[in-house]
Amino acid sequence: MVSDVHGNAEALARAGDGADALLVLGDLLDFIDYREPGKGIMGRIFGAEKVTEFIRLRTEGLREQAGVYIRGLWDELSDGPRLVSEAITEEYARLFTALSAPAYATAGNVDSPELWRKIAAELGTDLRLFDGESIELGGLRIGFVGGALRLMTFPPTKSHWQPYLRSPEEFDAAVAGLPPVDILATHIPPAVAELTYDVVARRSELGSYGLLEKIRADRPRWSLFGHVHQPLSGRVRIGPTECVNVGHFKRWGRPYVINW
Repeated sequence: MVSDVHGNAEALARAGDGADALLVLGDLLDFIDYREPGKGIMGRIFGAEKVTEFIRLRTEGLREQAGVYIRGLWDELSDGPRLVSEAITEEYARLFTALSAPAYATAGNVDSPELWRKIAAELGTDLRLFDGESIELGGLRIGFVGGALRLMTFPPTKSHWQPYLRSPEEFDAAVAGLPPVDILATHIPPAVAELTYDVVARRSELGSYGLLEKIRADRPRWSLFGHVHQPLSGRVRIGPTECVNVGHFKRWGRPYVINW
């Protein structure tokens, strides 16, 4: 089980060693590399200096200024859609071909589900993408819901690529539409403060209240997710359900393993 791969193909190639299956909980793409701004898709398109300035604005909490700055960068591009599509295609191809076990996945906010499906089909990789769907695997029922929540007070940034963000109503409807499952496999956590607060970024990410209600109602064995890179707590129990952040895979390169 991995989440928040963000371009770490080398570790992903080892993640499925000895496993019957690999579950991927989103954010395969490395769109903005905060540690090495010259890398990632933004670094490739705009260069390290411009991405560093965008990162500074975001990390200082200057959301409006960051939005104005990034819109200006996108507006300067004459062939932005082609550059973005090429960069995403190359990164997905590199990641998909690194997989060493049958993989079952849902998309994160830093993913492009449409391109994901297209590229996986063209490459013939053993990677299946699910969203608002459940499957049976090894005698367990697993329900997948992808994407992250959109802040309704902030309009989407105009660019040639949009993150996979959903309204709380849309996300919660996808969760509610799942049958009772043994594993809830989502990109974002349930709305529990210990799971949503990032101790390095010093802010809370958005968790799902619909997911929390589903856990309380159906009492699955596991709720597994990622999204929050440095959570206050990586694990919380809600009734019989183990709620586990499976880890920031890009940084640590270690899969979370479950046996049954």
